Amino acid sequence: MTELVHDLSISTDYLARLIMKTRGVQAKEAVSDPDSGSNPTDDQMRDVLQDRPDDLSREEVREEIQGLDARQQAELVALMWIGRGDAEPAEWEATVQLAQDVKEQPTPRYLLGHPLVAEFWAEGAERLGIELPMGEGFEATRNQE
Repeated sequence: MTELVHDLSISTDYLARLIMKTRGVQAKEAVSDPDSGSNPTDDQMRDVLQDRPDDLSREEVREEIQGLDARQQAELVALMWIGRGDAEPAEWEATVQLAQDVKEQPTPRYLLGHPLVAEFWAEGAERLGIELPMGEGFEATRNQE
């Protein structure tokens, strides 16, 4: 395992939950059953993965990220960058600082605009040597990559 470069100011439990919530939001697709209302079993549960305007999941994730302080939001950006290979774990502090310096839009919008942000967070944590308490569902998802 990689040596830990720096501790996150975000707890690993919180980060693990945020990754799972974000995966759930990003797994949704455009509405394909606009006349729903029948038995969900008959519809093969299509509605569960449809992104509807009244679905608050995306808003909840956005609010969670917005509720973090500036350092924590910058850490999420830096973690994403490290996870996708734009920075190295040894550059952690400089990457967090860069994330704070180049902020041009609200952090939740920036992060949620990247379809693989949850995967990049998980990969970034792994590259930093941070173990996330993810459980079986997380491991099954990671092994499909």
